[in-house]
Amino acid sequence: MQKKLLFSQELLQITISRLCQQLAETHEDFTNVVLIGLQPRGIYFAQRIHQRIIEQFGCDLPIGNLDITFYRDDFGRRESPLKANSTQIPFVIEGKKVILIDDVLFTGRTINAALNAMTAFGRPKNVELLTLVDRKYKRDVPIEPKYVGQTVNSIHSQRVIVEWKEQGAKKDSIWLVSELI
Repeated sequence: MQKKLLFSQELLQITISRLCQQLAETHEDFTNVVLIGLQPRGIYFAQRIHQRIIEQFGCDLPIGNLDITFYRDDFGRRESPLKANSTQIPFVIEGKKVILIDDVLFTGRTINAALNAMTAFGRPKNVELLTLVDRKYKRDVPIEPKYVGQTVNSIHSQRVIVEWKEQGAKKDSIWLVSELI
């Protein structure tokens, strides 16, 4: 197995600051903006973005977590049942500008499921996607992020491994892993 480090802890902090700056350039004072992190790992990234926006711009905008388990198009096709995570969206998204946040974008199916799941909370004014890693060239649905930490040209046999301290890792690290044949 070959591992290439995409983000060290230091580079991750720089990237989060850059992404928050891009959000501020687009949304200025963050009026009518909400953040929604996708379960399971997108919530940790969303919390980091939220905290940095507070630190950099003094805006404490609403943040929530969205579970898409029952909206997945492969939900009934799995050999073992999926475990659902909790959804915590303590606000209505009707008419809001939603920043949907996930750690890795690959086929786009997760984001498609998230768009369907969000309708239970209202109809947003618009939705923008922020992702830490965009794995190009393997989209099954036509979804592209507006804000990207890093774009990776990867092949199907490669995986992106995200290690968050909140999930027990010693330090935050994001890896591109290739299986040797």
